[in-house]
This record gives sequence, C-alpha cells and structure tokens, in this order.
Amino acid sequence: MAISITRFVFFAVLVCSFTGNNMVSAECAGDMQGLLQECARYVQKPGPMIQPSAGCCGVVKNVDLPCVCSHITTEVEGVISMEKAAFIAEACGKPLSRGTHCGSYVVQGN
Repeated sequence: MAISITRFVFFAVLVCSFTGNNMVSAECAGDMQGLLQECARYVQKPGPMIQPSAGCCGVVKNVDLPCVCSHITTEVEGVISMEKAAFIAEACGKPLSRGTHCGSYVVQGN
C-alpha cells in the first residue's frame, strides 16, 4: 500500500510540474507524457541507479533535456533524483553537458 501511495504522489507531482504547467510542454521539444510514463521509475529518489529500458531511452533521445532541466522545480526535485536523471541521459546515449543545471543539480561528467 505504501508503494502505491508513493507512486501516486510521485506521478501527481510530475504531472502537475510538467504537463499541468504546460510551460515545459510548450517550450521544450519532445514527448513529456512519454518521458513521465517510460522513465519515471528510473529517476525516483529511493533505490539504486539502474539501466533504463529501451522504451525510456527511445523517449529520452527525442526530448530536449537541457530545456526540461531548466524547468525543474523544487517540488520535482523532492521526488526525482537529478543525479539519476543525468545517469539515464548518459545511459541512453544523450549525455548532458558538464555544467548543465537540472534544478539545483549541476552535471559533473563529460
């Protein structure tokens, strides 16, 4: 039951932050809904870093990640690990440039 509530809260925050706001959807190229559906489980704060699925990578490759990063809110950072998000981007072959800000996280790699 706790997992279901956690996932509900996680998705509610993401949907409100990304699609409800429409700012990210309107300004950033790519499928934001697909990004949420395919990649959410890989960037949740609890748990280890794991390799993303092919479906997640397919969406990541077609999203303007630096643009999405520029719209990350404190609420989103409360449930998403920006370090995991950067890991997923790199694992999918679309690494974020060193120094890119994703919310308050600054990418260290590359």
